[in-house]
Amino acid sequence: MGMVNALGRGADEIWPHLTRGESRFRGRDDLVPDRRLLLGEVAGDLPAIPRALRRYACRNNALTLAALEQIESPVRERVSALSPGRVGVVMGTSTSGVGDAEAAIRHRERTGELARDFVYDQLEFGGTAGFVAHLLGLTGPAYTISTACSSGARALASARALIELGVCDAVIAGATDSLCGLTTNGFSALQVISDEVTNPCSVNRRGLTLGEGSTVFLVTRDPQGVQLRGVGESSEAHHMSAPDPEGLGAEAAMRAALDDAKAAPGDIVYLNLHGTGTPLNDAMECAAIARIFPEPPVCSSTKPLVGHTLGAAGAMEAGFCWMMLREGDRDGLLVAPHVYDGARDPDLPPVPLAARGQRVPRGPVMTNSFGFGGNNCTLVLEGAPA
Repeated sequence: MGMVNALGRGADEIWPHLTRGESRFRGRDDLVPDRRLLLGEVAGDLPAIPRALRRYACRNNALTLAALEQIESPVRERVSALSPGRVGVVMGTSTSGVGDAEAAIRHRERTGELARDFVYDQLEFGGTAGFVAHLLGLTGPAYTISTACSSGARALASARALIELGVCDAVIAGATDSLCGLTTNGFSALQVISDEVTNPCSVNRRGLTLGEGSTVFLVTRDPQGVQLRGVGESSEAHHMSAPDPEGLGAEAAMRAALDDAKAAPGDIVYLNLHGTGTPLNDAMECAAIARIFPEPPVCSSTKPLVGHTLGAAGAMEAGFCWMMLREGDRDGLLVAPHVYDGARDPDLPPVPLAARGQRVPRGPVMTNSFGFGGNNCTLVLEGAPA
């Protein structure tokens, strides 16, 4: 797995910040008029897109390349051992190159012409998967999933399906989203962005904090390492931008993931919440958890650490679970803490929230991703037996 987000680049750099509950948000006032927002922005320069692939040159693909370079060696080894047609690419995104398109349009407003370095491939959703496929010389299935905030989780679900169906022997799968004015203004118009860092499960929660980043996995049928045991998907279609208030779609996705993993609720040792810190999400997610789990597992939202990375969130939070499982030892799994103001909302069904330094026994972990339009996806991951 390769990852880049506001906490850093690569699992080795991100892991200590994650487990200490640290965050690195930056204030920006150039995205929403008359409003300064805290954002989980990736700092520093990003790798350059090769000249031969300049039509894909946008921040979204540069973030993807920053994550992909971290696993370049095992990826190229696997590709060289297989036919290029047997390796697929499934990427998720909800922004693609919108930020670069905004810059091109601003240039047009000033000069009457689009910026010369703008190409529509940068903006087209399919460009994310197309870039990876062309970069690696792959000819297997290559497509992008855009189901709002469940995109990254669904990309991993699709990768597993391609392998189980025998269509591919390996899949490059993950998701990337970059900050842009279009999305930020949209969430601001919906009145769901907080002026402070998101505060999930608190009585004082006021909304989400946006972030950006990329997570890319090499998915194979190998029995070693972390395994994607269960996938649960649902589409409740309750509302264009609001979840079902009872969490029925979320519940269906979690139950389906448990069934697919052949796991009982009591088997799950940790649950990564979707945990956006909006009034509606936290209420419905906790209600759904309470109905499924007689004794809920330890839970945390990692969005107060990196922000809500939208289409990338499902893959990124699966990546956080991957780290917890990879780093597990005989003393169990060290989990990411739930960072908030400590003023738990008494109206929420109680779920145990992880403290800094908390460990749980080794076992399967669950991660939730819920998106606009009722697009829900839950994954169950487990470390391979020692």
